[in-house]
Amino acid sequence: MAAFRQLFLQHRAEVSRLVFRMMGPRADLEDVVQEVFLQVHRSLKDFRGQSKFTTWLHRVTVNVVLMQRRSARSRPQMVAPLVEDIEVDPRLLPDDDLVRLERMRAFRRVIEKLAEKKRTVFILHEIEGISPQEIATIVGAPVLTVRTRLFYARRELEALMANEPSLAGVRGTFSRNEGGEP
Repeated sequence: MAAFRQLFLQHRAEVSRLVFRMMGPRADLEDVVQEVFLQVHRSLKDFRGQSKFTTWLHRVTVNVVLMQRRSARSRPQMVAPLVEDIEVDPRLLPDDDLVRLERMRAFRRVIEKLAEKKRTVFILHEIEGISPQEIATIVGAPVLTVRTRLFYARRELEALMANEPSLAGVRGTFSRNEGGEP
């Protein structure tokens, strides 16, 4: 139990960040993080050390998030308002913070329009900084498939960002890195 507690304390922030990036600001975020660690506890005996522990942990996290998203689509949910649904008084924020907040909201809307597999690969690579080889292990797909999903995710994001005026300054960001490496 002490070793698992240490494992939880050491990796909780990383898991929380990945869950947040994949699911967005949600009232049940902590529940999903707890579910990840319950799954880790149940499956720890199955970890064979064929990959880094963090790669395996990312895979468990991605699987829990995907299961959560699938189950959420099949049942109605009563949750607190999302952070992005709460109105912020513009008079309380400096202009730069207000612009940044709107860009974050716009990017969240755009990224949510990507298909699940492309969104997962994009978040793991572009936001988490994980290599395509490690992503291939996490999502259980060949490296070439990961690179293809990443290519099409970037391409689709560029097109979707064209419809978001607040993202005008960051358009073209993803097209300059087509090779799949960070």
